[in-house]
Amino acid sequence: MRQPISEESGKVIQLSRKKGNVSAFIDLPSQVALYPELRYMGSKKKLLPWIHQVLETLDFDSALDAFSGTACVSYLLKSTGHRVVSSDFLNFTSLIARATIENNHTHVDGPTLKKLLASRSSSKKFIQNTFDGVFYTPDDLRFLDRISSNIQRIDNKHQKAVAYAALFRSCLKRQPRGVFTLSGDLSRYDDGRRDLRLSLEEHFLEQVEVYNHAVFDNGRKNYAYRADIFSLPRKAVDLVYMDPPYVPRADDNCYIKRYHFLEGLSCYWEGLPIDESTKVKKIAKRHTPFSYRKSALDAFDRMFSKFSKSQLVLSYSSNAFPDLDELVALMRKHKTSVSVFEKPHRYHFGNHEAVERSTVMEYLIVGR
Repeated sequence: MRQPISEESGKVIQLSRKKGNVSAFIDLPSQVALYPELRYMGSKKKLLPWIHQVLETLDFDSALDAFSGTACVSYLLKSTGHRVVSSDFLNFTSLIARATIENNHTHVDGPTLKKLLASRSSSKKFIQNTFDGVFYTPDDLRFLDRISSNIQRIDNKHQKAVAYAALFRSCLKRQPRGVFTLSGDLSRYDDGRRDLRLSLEEHFLEQVEVYNHAVFDNGRKNYAYRADIFSLPRKAVDLVYMDPPYVPRADDNCYIKRYHFLEGLSCYWEGLPIDESTKVKKIAKRHTPFSYRKSALDAFDRMFSKFSKSQLVLSYSSNAFPDLDELVALMRKHKTSVSVFEKPHRYHFGNHEAVERSTVMEYLIVGR
């Protein structure tokens, strides 16, 4: 494998597979294959072999995944034996990390599953009343009200998190496009796939097993938080992996717009007023300075400063603002050595054809 080249040399490193060359991709730990993939904007799931290859060039024992999203990078770090702190500013993604990163032992067992599926005449009907005709069938909506009520009766926080993770993945698989921006009759997207045939309850039963199998103990005390990057509790770590929302040159990067239903479901919309003027019943967008040109540069600078005592690994893309040179210059204010790794990548996710076909250069900017 070629060694990282300092930014001072003006060169960018492209780690690639070459026949008969030691730069071939390092195999991922077998545990990583058990991680449930989510169709999620910006997910690094397909880039994990490359990310793993870059991280293998660094010496660290503990790591913070500061914008964890689906937590697939956190899971990679956990699978390689590191102590992991996982954090995201959305509640539903934080619960997924609690189920798979912080949780080392706990499963949803038979008795707990029976409690989760129990029928209760006292169940609330908020989802049935609010989302009738929006996303799911009446039977699916009744199930969501029932399971939401029953999850709150589970005392163990990790069992509760596993149940929520299974529920979120069920909801995404049942949605034709995997996002919550479309409402009403979605039959035009019905291509016969199994995911659209199963009820939410059937999906949930399968996903509980999927997440149960993903739980493992790496022998470390790991943590999952819901926190903004600048209010995150300080825990000493050797490395900070940062994958903030990209400021796009086209379309937008609003996670709430796409996943508002899951965020609301994660707390039964408590404290999250619904905008009744929207067809899909949106909730308010959460502000992050990384989403706007006027505030992004300052946000990156403050973030690099906050974690300047750790090794820094920033994941970013060529189709976003600021550009590579600006990010490298910002990181050099706080780290003496900066290296850039790059890899062409094609995203297959978005709300229009151009986004689905877009090919970009992915960067890992490493400061030491």
